[in-house]
Amino acid sequence: MTTAPTRHTLLPLTALLAGVLAASSGAHAAAAAKPAHHAKAKAARAHLTDYVGEDVNFSQWKAVDQFVAAMVATHGFERAELDAQIKKLRLVDAAIELVKPAPPGKPKNWHAYSALFIEPVRIDAGLKFWNTHAQALARAEAEYGVPAEIIVGILGVETVYGRNTGRFRVMDALATLAFAYPETPNQAERMAFFRAELESTLLLARKYQLDPYSLQGSFAGAVGLPQFMPSSILQYGVDFDGDGQVDLRASPVDAIGSVANYLVQHGWRREQAGPIVYPATVSPGRAWAGMIGKPLAANEDQASLLAAGVTTEAALPPGLRFGLIDLQNGAQATEFWLATDNFFAITQYNRSYFYAMSVVELGRAVRLARART
Repeated sequence: MTTAPTRHTLLPLTALLAGVLAASSGAHAAAAAKPAHHAKAKAARAHLTDYVGEDVNFSQWKAVDQFVAAMVATHGFERAELDAQIKKLRLVDAAIELVKPAPPGKPKNWHAYSALFIEPVRIDAGLKFWNTHAQALARAEAEYGVPAEIIVGILGVETVYGRNTGRFRVMDALATLAFAYPETPNQAERMAFFRAELESTLLLARKYQLDPYSLQGSFAGAVGLPQFMPSSILQYGVDFDGDGQVDLRASPVDAIGSVANYLVQHGWRREQAGPIVYPATVSPGRAWAGMIGKPLAANEDQASLLAAGVTTEAALPPGLRFGLIDLQNGAQATEFWLATDNFFAITQYNRSYFYAMSVVELGRAVRLARART
């Protein structure tokens, strides 16, 4: 969650960091959850867009005409109605610039990255969020098996619990990236991704009778407290507050249920109730090096890890498999951890070890803060 994510809900890492910095600088029990009126009203406050879109005649573009024809033929949209929607689109240069690959920079530094997230403002906001929505978080944990602290960690890392959900019109951002994506080696793949998200936005708006232009989000089109892409809202969104619709913008309760459902659908295992990661030590021989960068999965048994020179002082659950992850610290020593299936479920939200570990650590910090109160 992060170019826009291959996972349908994730922001590109550059987007994530931009959002974090903006938030730091000022910048989803039916009846039981319904102190929602006040929370929803607060979350639904108006947001200004933070770009100036350019008027272009998208309707004259051949690729756009083909897209509209496909929406009519495949989903039964009225041609005239869809043409009218297309005429409202604006090109967003800022979105184009933000998806361009970042220039080579400093070495990765886990300590510097994590300091953006594991900090007092976010921990305090997480504590308030948990206390306010304790019943919904407990219900999500009971129904899905995802601990409250993980849900709290994700919502805190993504948007500081709704403080920074993005200020781009989703239709504009997605259309821009669907039809004017910058020249990159993966341009065709990314344009196809954003066209599919534009399609999902129109389907989502029709399903819930929304004005599609009322949807605001990140420059990559991610929406609401958990920053779900539109396709993920359709596929994994949960009406957890029981009001008849999935609203990840104004319902923290829906956001809670939807994050839990997303993780379960992407490999979260309820039966793995212990720690998500275990600190590890690696031998100088580097027989373990081939285990780094493998597919995001816990595929290594404990015998193979030991044979490769990977050890831990922790008591590992018998029979559990792990993946070896490295958290680089610039010029300082790299941290190594043994990660479980549940850690890798979080990486399906955003395909980054740093991201997933920040979720774990922020959730843990909020849980400890709550225990002290």
